[in-house]
Amino acid sequence: MATQAPPGQSSSSGRRNQLPIIGILALVSVLSSVLYLAYAWSQGVVGFPLDDAWIHQTYARSLAQTGQLAYLPGQPSAGSTSPTWSFVLSVAYMLGIDFYVWTYLIGCLALAATACLTYRLFLRLGTRGKGLSAALSAGLLCAVEWHLVWASVSGMETILFTALSLGLLEYYFSHIAAVHGPAGEPASVHKEQAMVRAIGIGLLAGVLVLTRPEGLVLAGMVLLAMVGVPWPSTRDEFRLRLVAAGVALAAMAAILSPYVAFNLRTSGTILPNTFYAKQAEYRTELPIWTRLWRVLSPTLVGAQALLVPGFVYSVYYLLSRPQGRRNWPAIVPFVWWLAILGLYALRLPVNYQHGRYTMPSIPLLILFGVWGTAEMLRPRSSRLWVRIVSRALPTAIAIVALLFWWRGATTYCDDVGFIEGEMVAAARWLGEHTAPGDLIAVHDIGAIGYLTDRHLLDLAGLITPEVIPFIADAGQLADWMTARGAAYAVFFPDFSPTYAQLAADPRFQQLYCADHAWTRQMGHHNLCVYRLLQPDN
Repeated sequence: MATQAPPGQSSSSGRRNQLPIIGILALVSVLSSVLYLAYAWSQGVVGFPLDDAWIHQTYARSLAQTGQLAYLPGQPSAGSTSPTWSFVLSVAYMLGIDFYVWTYLIGCLALAATACLTYRLFLRLGTRGKGLSAALSAGLLCAVEWHLVWASVSGMETILFTALSLGLLEYYFSHIAAVHGPAGEPASVHKEQAMVRAIGIGLLAGVLVLTRPEGLVLAGMVLLAMVGVPWPSTRDEFRLRLVAAGVALAAMAAILSPYVAFNLRTSGTILPNTFYAKQAEYRTELPIWTRLWRVLSPTLVGAQALLVPGFVYSVYYLLSRPQGRRNWPAIVPFVWWLAILGLYALRLPVNYQHGRYTMPSIPLLILFGVWGTAEMLRPRSSRLWVRIVSRALPTAIAIVALLFWWRGATTYCDDVGFIEGEMVAAARWLGEHTAPGDLIAVHDIGAIGYLTDRHLLDLAGLITPEVIPFIADAGQLADWMTARGAAYAVFFPDFSPTYAQLAADPRFQQLYCADHAWTRQMGHHNLCVYRLLQPDN
């Protein structure tokens, strides 16, 4: 049986023939995404499965046309959760490329990067044999995992954040390898390489945080790990790693400082408005274990559920080895998996939209799950049942992954149809039946903000953060809309008890409801437009 590779370095088998394997992973990833789009198109549906995707398009269009990060022209806003994503999308508007094509293309490439980086990270874990075939399996599972494929064509930053977080972890492993340096290499050479990689880590960490605010947690983890994971063996190594971490921190600060200053100037907060608004709207008193299960359970819907025993075994294997033989850097990705779930369990314990906030944890679940499963399987065991399970389980995982991939395609089609049949339909109605000067209060401003040229009040607090303190109080919301002079309000009357109360308020006169049948089949009410009666009406 092969020995474990040194921390931060791939095994020799992992270094052979990597380009063809990466090509295969990229091809399967892109094909997965394209087939999702093709299926939706065959059903007469083209668009995005989330209204928030239209918010990003609005910011991107504004950035390209005015040079401002603004939702409404001339009003810079700290409401963009992902300036990185807005900037990437803005390229389509600057170059005159169809924004659908560009957005889908970037998502496909990010999924390919996710699969390839999962493969690369697997080789970094130092498996005892089976490294290349198991690493390829982990990458392929990511390429067809339905949550990740769905995210790649969702128009959202989720898959980009996933790829960037894996890239930062991979860069950390390469930095540790540079710090140690190959045997016989002059110290000055590997010190220079360590510093170059430190700058790369800092820049990548900054971009990661600008892609999703929670990237700050992974950035902090990696900076700390650069210093002490594994613990330096000499004072010289400690000093080198401490200086490298400082260089990385400075590079990250250079990326983040302008955005922090922008947020402070426009909203008085360090992080974007959405960070605070979502927490205020979805606060809960549920026990912590219930919240943990709520954010974890969507990530288990798929073939990765069969990898849970392997995942548990891999963690046990990592932590139970003697300290002298323990692959300490391999623990960092596991801690990041825990951190994603813990953060959302504490601050935003929601599982809607197929658990999109915790989707970045799925490649890590697959990574450790495949690793542990490969270590547990004994296809040549003397015991019959062990041989049967060891030979049948990989096939079962592949079949279940493909079945869920297909189910994910139909889910994606339904989700896009929902946004088109509700939000886009309401936006078109408003464009035809309201005046350009009308002020409209909206919950879910994405498609309406992109497709209509109207003044908006955001009931979710994205571009109107003053609503955040009373975001769940129907009476104060109604009074605020009236005081601001809103002519119309748009929301789902069954979205929450707050909006059910608003729909029953006599000041709200229903004018229009979308007629998307699928919404009613799912037991929900269609999106409605209300005329807001002012006191003198």
